[in-house]
Amino acid sequence: MTPLYRTGGILIAALVASATAPGTTRADDGAVQNQISVYTGSNAHGYLQPLANAFGAALNSSYSYSAYIPPTSLHISLEVPVMGVFFEDTDRTFTATTESNFNPTTEVPNAPTVVGPGDAVTVTGSGGSQFSCPGGLDLNSFGLAVPQLRVSSFMGTEGILRWVAYDQADSDLGKISLFGIGGRHSISQYFGDKPMFDLAVGVMYQTFKIGENDRGGDFTSTTAFSMQAQVSKNLPVGFMTLVPYGGLAWEKLDVDLSYEDDNGAPVDVALEGDNDMRFTVGAGLNFVAGQLFADYSFASTNNFSFGLALGNVGRPQ
Repeated sequence: MTPLYRTGGILIAALVASATAPGTTRADDGAVQNQISVYTGSNAHGYLQPLANAFGAALNSSYSYSAYIPPTSLHISLEVPVMGVFFEDTDRTFTATTESNFNPTTEVPNAPTVVGPGDAVTVTGSGGSQFSCPGGLDLNSFGLAVPQLRVSSFMGTEGILRWVAYDQADSDLGKISLFGIGGRHSISQYFGDKPMFDLAVGVMYQTFKIGENDRGGDFTSTTAFSMQAQVSKNLPVGFMTLVPYGGLAWEKLDVDLSYEDDNGAPVDVALEGDNDMRFTVGAGLNFVAGQLFADYSFASTNNFSFGLALGNVGRPQ
């Protein structure tokens, strides 16, 4: 099996707005399906888990950068949040077990994960038989930028929409689609006309699909869900407003992958993101035409995000 060398492609570049390192090459989901076709069961889980964790950390972040929601009137902002994850050394390898009737069954303690080293790891068994653990993408980080639209306010409630659709018809990558919808409601509006801080709660649901397998179905199908409580404080700084904020969220991510093994048999793999709770701290700078923001989230898989919102996002008078 040919190792898959450093790339910003497949599942990650497939996000359309994914960040890639200078000098990297792209691969398509067909190449990745060929790489993982040697794996089934627990090996497939171990190989792909770091990517599922990164998906969850990124998708379930950056949909709120202030707990202030105007109580009335129309406010619209177009936003581009950038969400990122740095992979740790423990994400790069896992312990694989030989398959395909390899004898004797052998554990391979430093097999690459999908984000690990690009070189395959080969072990030799009885009669000179060999089993190769496929290489990874040799990635240090994961980046995702998704456009989102925010509309408020009806009785202190706002709606959030994320959407990306892309068809790379000239490659095996195929169609990519991301759709997210959510909403938030101001709790601090019930604290009086001028509360000491702003408090809001919200939910977000997203679906994300990439590519097509040999059976005509989705290569990957992801769903993400998050519930969050956020607090913030508006601090006037000249003609701008500094907005420190923090949040606590419960989240869930499910990834279903479907491909064929080396013998052409269908393989379905279900993964869950490691994150379930996250704590976020950040700050924004609200100006006349919008807001800049940046934050960091602490969870099983930590991640950072930053971005720009343009429009009449609203701020207390």
